[in-house]
Amino acid sequence: EAVAGNKGEPSLADVILMKKFWFDGDAQFAPIGTLSGGERRRLQLLLTLTEQPNVLLLDEPTNDLDLDTLRALEDFLDDWPGIVVTVSHDRSFLDRVTDELLALDGRGGAQWIRGGVATWLAAHQATANVPQQAGKSSGQGKAPSAPPVISRAPVAKPASNRTPSTVRRQLGQAERDLATATARRDVVLAELHDALDHREMAALGERLARAQEVVDTAEETWLALAAEAEALGLVL
Repeated sequence: EAVAGNKGEPSLADVILMKKFWFDGDAQFAPIGTLSGGERRRLQLLLTLTEQPNVLLLDEPTNDLDLDTLRALEDFLDDWPGIVVTVSHDRSFLDRVTDELLALDGRGGAQWIRGGVATWLAAHQATANVPQQAGKSSGQGKAPSAPPVISRAPVAKPASNRTPSTVRRQLGQAERDLATATARRDVVLAELHDALDHREMAALGERLARAQEVVDTAEETWLALAAEAEALGLVL
């Protein structure tokens, strides 16, 4: 009756939804007073979902839902067309139901991440693995360290006496190198998104940092050659 509401009888969609949340057979007609605490929380969630909301706000759902209910919720959200806004410390839950993340760094900063927890952890790990520049000492003590930086291979300056045909050929090669570097970086990023083991994630984070360095260097090379080509009047 709680699910059916004014309809009198639960619809087929209601019955299917109840079964997804472990209300099978006689359990669908059990008095609410006989339900356990976990079953009541499951029913409360079920009643919210039967209203077909456009947005779900979930505050630490893994703290209040038993494992079966949580898995049923994850399965439901896989095909749900609405928006989910959730706060959670549960990595597995966030990886399953989210594709964007607002990460708080604990120091008053926040970062919007596309790709979820795996992408944020990769960026965080890559930054943590990069040595900081040592601050110069002064009469009052050490200067604060500079922000972490990723060292890049020096980009060759284009020679000014190259012929247009040489510049065009090298520009084409630089474009292919950039495309290759970007594709390789994206492969590592995809592997990182699927990784679960923290050791594997740390290793992939290092690979991602190196791959991004190659992309940045290739991009700088292409930009330098493109600028030279424009100076020579070449059509890009």
